[in-house]
Amino acid sequence: MIDGIINVYKEKGFTSHDVVAKLRGILKQKKIGHTGTLDPDAVGVLPVCLGKGTKLCDMLTDRSKTYEVTMRLGVTTDTEDMTGTILTQQYISCTKQQVEEVIGQFVGTIEQIPPMYSALKVNGKKLYELAREGKVIERKPRTITIDSIQILDINLPLVRMEVSCSKGTYIRSLCRDIGETLGCGGCMEQLTRTKVGQFLIEESLTLEQIQNLVTEGALDTYLVGIEKVLEHYQAVHMLEKDDKLVHNGNPFTIQNIQEQEEIKIEEPLRVYDSKGTFIGVFQYKKEKKRFYPEKMFLS
Repeated sequence: MIDGIINVYKEKGFTSHDVVAKLRGILKQKKIGHTGTLDPDAVGVLPVCLGKGTKLCDMLTDRSKTYEVTMRLGVTTDTEDMTGTILTQQYISCTKQQVEEVIGQFVGTIEQIPPMYSALKVNGKKLYELAREGKVIERKPRTITIDSIQILDINLPLVRMEVSCSKGTYIRSLCRDIGETLGCGGCMEQLTRTKVGQFLIEESLTLEQIQNLVTEGALDTYLVGIEKVLEHYQAVHMLEKDDKLVHNGNPFTIQNIQEQEEIKIEEPLRVYDSKGTFIGVFQYKKEKKRFYPEKMFLS
């Protein structure tokens, strides 16, 4: 079984689930999971976890993401992108300067109402399923963070931007809200995800390229190891006499670690035994004054 993460370039027309299904066929293994959905019409970076790496799926979903998006002003649709049914079309009277000023208002921590055409569940049913039944229900705003918006080009009615944001951000809804604030409406025309955490679009592989690498026996060169993904966490090593604690997945105290003076207890730790074998990620719990396992990777 292959363990690790592969940086897939999701092509247009594929769902994230399609990518996983095709990789299962290419790699001949079932234990595969993606790290957050990307709309079928969107393209770009989709880190996919393999084998033991599937334990990282939720951790990678939390990483910040960067997109290149083209927004069309003057049009609103039911899906908030140009694949949907057009609801309104308006004349655009705003200037480039007004567009720039309004876009700047969306940088920072903001509230965003998710789109009806999304995989979020309400009472056990996905919103897009309700939307396809012609139902529109009230959605609660969610707190998200837009770290930055760089305007790449304004050629009205089109605006091209680079957006860096937190998990849970819908770029379609960002376009909707910018258009609404400008008073002319707006929707998303095109979307490319260029970065997820440390995974860059320049290093991503299409499914065809992955198939060719498997045929050539050269896929290992492009796999990202589990430890590499976690390298932003501090690494600590156990005292030899206490190796058995982590080998069995038990909690431990700071006295069981070799590097006792330098531990940052407020952050997760990448834990190794005294011989340098990677065990997993542990988190300190103040009330119990111990480190507890979050993710175990020891075979």
